[in-house]
Amino acid sequence: MLRALGLGDLLTAVPALRGLRTAFPRSEITLAAPEWLADVVARIDAVDRFLPTPELAPIDFQRPDLAVNLHGPGPQSVERLLATEPRKLITYTRQGYSDERVIATEWPAERHEVLRWCDLLQGRGIRCDPDDFRLTPAGPRTERVVVHPGASTGARRWPAERYAAVVRALGPRAVVTAGPGEHDLARQVGPAVVSGTLAELLDLVATARLVICGDTGVAHVATAYRTPSVLLFGPVPPRLWGPRRGPHQVLWHGETGDTFADEPDPGLLRITVGEVLDAAGGALCESVSSARDTSV
Repeated sequence: MLRALGLGDLLTAVPALRGLRTAFPRSEITLAAPEWLADVVARIDAVDRFLPTPELAPIDFQRPDLAVNLHGPGPQSVERLLATEPRKLITYTRQGYSDERVIATEWPAERHEVLRWCDLLQGRGIRCDPDDFRLTPAGPRTERVVVHPGASTGARRWPAERYAAVVRALGPRAVVTAGPGEHDLARQVGPAVVSGTLAELLDLVATARLVICGDTGVAHVATAYRTPSVLLFGPVPPRLWGPRRGPHQVLWHGETGDTFADEPDPGLLRITVGEVLDAAGGALCESVSSARDTSV
């Protein structure tokens, strides 16, 4: 299986990975994905062998019985998988393939990312449960509120000064996190920045009372651990990449745009500090209420 993308991409493919695990219980399942995601792969409980593979790099594997392209519609990802000489290859495509090994399905333009990959496999008789995306809890809930200002592109980064206003309002329970290359940005949001390994970030989000962030990998970590979240969306609509259910509040002003732009999307900029604080307050109240209900 090839999914050599980012953190959120991998987590949205968990139901498909687990569907393959169920369908082939005696097979060795190998996942080709970036090396830095090893800690996440270990928590999915669906992969026997992890094969560190940069995006669209040659795949160091030969002659699998079945190759599954969970990366995209090709053609580069299809070519990389065909180079491993599989007996069969399941993939999406935007073009036809004469190779009899290729079992291709037309790429759906508008489909939630979780459902997209479940659909690919279910169309070939491999049952998937799109709600089977949870990761095992990493510990008891704390009072920490994780604020993660980073995102892979400028279009999805809400301004640092607005995140800083949220952190000031939340007080000492707020924890600002930074991924690789995001420390300068995080320091604009709060003086105390938490950074560390990916495993430490996963555990921090898994045990937090609340997460506040944009449309980024940390949002999918919160979804996987059922950590309440306030998610700031733009320019990609939440109906394609947002949480499908759970204790999450999505802020979205209905404007789409270029997700690879350098500047924050205009729709994202319409989200105010007040909206975020109102959503955070509601989420924190719901979280406390839920905890009380559970303890009764």
